[in-house]
Amino acid sequence: MERDNTIGRMIGILSNQIKRQFDSSAAKTGVTGVQGRVLHYLLAQQEKRDVFQKDLEEEFNLRRSSATGILQLMEKNGYIERTPVEYDARLKKITVLPKGLEASEAVDEDIRYVESKLQGGLTEEELEIFQRAAEKMLRNLQQSAEEEERG
Repeated sequence: MERDNTIGRMIGILSNQIKRQFDSSAAKTGVTGVQGRVLHYLLAQQEKRDVFQKDLEEEFNLRRSSATGILQLMEKNGYIERTPVEYDARLKKITVLPKGLEASEAVDEDIRYVESKLQGGLTEEELEIFQRAAEKMLRNLQQSAEEEERG
């Protein structure tokens, strides 16, 4: 039987391996890979501006229900809080709490470790080519999804 060498298969395998790497560290930190990436993003952004659920949905390409579930669990675990803003009670600003800040330090270390393993042995040129290709593939799939929605 011939091996499936499609791009989708390889990306799926790579994604699973990255998830495993982060999930193994979740046992130590108590923060899942997705929660860790969200904490990392929140900390980077909240110094510049208010961050809302919609921002996370866009940044991580999440459905509203998925983002809600992630944020509810993070709030329950004391990593973040969501508070209404004065100018629009429907919007809830997301703020990292001290427990989230503490967890993010271990998460950042894990991110740096995984990134170094992913990039090991690759040249700057290879990394740039990969980044451009991955961005194009993502745009292709997003465009396809939009076309399907329009019918």
